Amino acid sequence: MANCQERLEKSLSHWLPAAGTHPATLHESMRYAVLDGGKRIRPTLVYASGQAVGSAPELLDGPACAIEFMHAYSLVHDDLPAMDDDDLRRGKPSCHRAYGEATAILAGDALQSLAFYVLAHDNTPIRDQTRRRMIEALALAAGSRGMAGGQMIDLTAAGQELDIAELEYMHIHKTGALIRCSVVIGALTNPDLEPDTLDSLDHYAKCIGLAFQIRDDILDEEGETGTLGKRSGSDRSLSKSTYPAVIGLDAAKQRADELHEEAMASLSGLGAEADPLRWISHYIIERDR
Repeated sequence: MANCQERLEKSLSHWLPAAGTHPATLHESMRYAVLDGGKRIRPTLVYASGQAVGSAPELLDGPACAIEFMHAYSLVHDDLPAMDDDDLRRGKPSCHRAYGEATAILAGDALQSLAFYVLAHDNTPIRDQTRRRMIEALALAAGSRGMAGGQMIDLTAAGQELDIAELEYMHIHKTGALIRCSVVIGALTNPDLEPDTLDSLDHYAKCIGLAFQIRDDILDEEGETGTLGKRSGSDRSLSKSTYPAVIGLDAAKQRADELHEEAMASLSGLGAEADPLRWISHYIIERDR
């Protein structure tokens, strides 16, 4: 993870407009939202998935940046008062707290656009057809059938009691869609990828995406604000449906463990080259932030 983060930070800084570039405030806010923070799970999955299918790291830098820009955009917008109204993100004031709501909205918009620009213009020998598949995957993951749709369900479900099927559907879209996309576009960098291998990796990603959200729900109940880098107990304060609220804390932990085991089984056809993916699944259900 440390190696991936080192590569990623250099690439992110390369693609982001310099802080002093006009309009300076917008570009400063974009850099503020992206750099120097976060677990970088999603771009790390791009690298790990690419490694699992034999792709060189330099083919993965652009897709990893695109994923992180898209993720950062979603966090900036999720934190807005009209959404989750969070004052803290990654251990520092949320973008709208640091730069104002209007600038934060524009920063999120610009980061989303930058994600697609990177996929289209990254200077690596990736086939045009593959680039189109990557752009399509990211567009679906970010849109109404992915993150945006999941967030809409989350907003309309506040104060309501969801059953477990409804809760899983919401989280598969809100959180899981971009995680699945991270694994898929990393694997797509191998032009000779077998469809069965892509299906196995996609199922792995679906499992860990849901496990990630369950662990988030658990940490919202058990974590400390100083460790999490965001306000603990925020879901409860907003009367949101979470796994601990719907099925109880112990059952939520059990469900996360089950998804981890299912993810491991999905990788059974891959050798040691997929060990980073295995490690990430362990990390997701054991993390404390």
